[in-house]
Amino acid sequence: MPAYALLGIAIIAEVIATSALKASSGFTRLGPSLVVITGYACAFYFLALVMRSIPVGVAYAIWSGVGIVLIGGASAVLYQQMPDWPALLGMALIVIGVAVINLFSRMTVH
Repeated sequence: MPAYALLGIAIIAEVIATSALKASSGFTRLGPSLVVITGYACAFYFLALVMRSIPVGVAYAIWSGVGIVLIGGASAVLYQQMPDWPALLGMALIVIGVAVINLFSRMTVH
C-alpha cells in the first residue's frame, strides 16, 4: 500500500481516538476507552510504517496538521465546540506550514 494511503489511515485512526477521548470520561467508560486505545494503537502502527518511506518531519507535519483540522471539525460536529476566528486562523497557518514543508522541503529518508 502506498505510504500516503497508510498515512491517511493513521490520521483517521488518530482522529477517531482523539474524538472518543471526551466520551471516555477519563477512561471511566469502557466502550469509548476501547475506541481510544485501539485508535491510538492503529494510528501509531500505521505512522511507524509510513516513516519507512516518508521522512519523519514530513510525515509528522502532515499527520498532526491534518489531524488538528479534522479534530476541529469533529469537535464542532460531535460536541458543538465551534472554533472561533483565532482558532480558524491558527488552523489555516498550520495547513500553510504543512504545504510549505511538502512543497519545498528536501528532507530524505536514510
